[in-house]
Amino acid sequence: MNSHVEMEHHRGVLIVRLYGELDHHAADYVRMEMDEAIMRGQVEHLILSLKELQFMDSSGLGVILGRYKLIRSKGGKMAVCDATAPVKRLLEMSGLFKIMSLYDDESAALSDLEVAL
Repeated sequence: MNSHVEMEHHRGVLIVRLYGELDHHAADYVRMEMDEAIMRGQVEHLILSLKELQFMDSSGLGVILGRYKLIRSKGGKMAVCDATAPVKRLLEMSGLFKIMSLYDDESAALSDLEVAL
């Protein structure tokens, strides 16, 4: 598996930084790590930082959509930031930006979500 997940809590916001590849090999691992962090902590909103994510396939889209539904069911918002060009293109083609916002960086996403807190 060529994937790495780093998480940081900032008040009620969980920032998840994905590294490497989010494909069918890594999807279950990433899904479990994120779900555990969401259920364990006081997480209201979720920010996905994709600056270091080189590749993502439909399994990765499934992970993102599933976490979106989980966060929404808790009354929160989800945002994406720092998407690389190929990952951003896949997210655009999938229509995910119709349901969640894209930001240039973590601070912009954090500022916007904290307004909602």
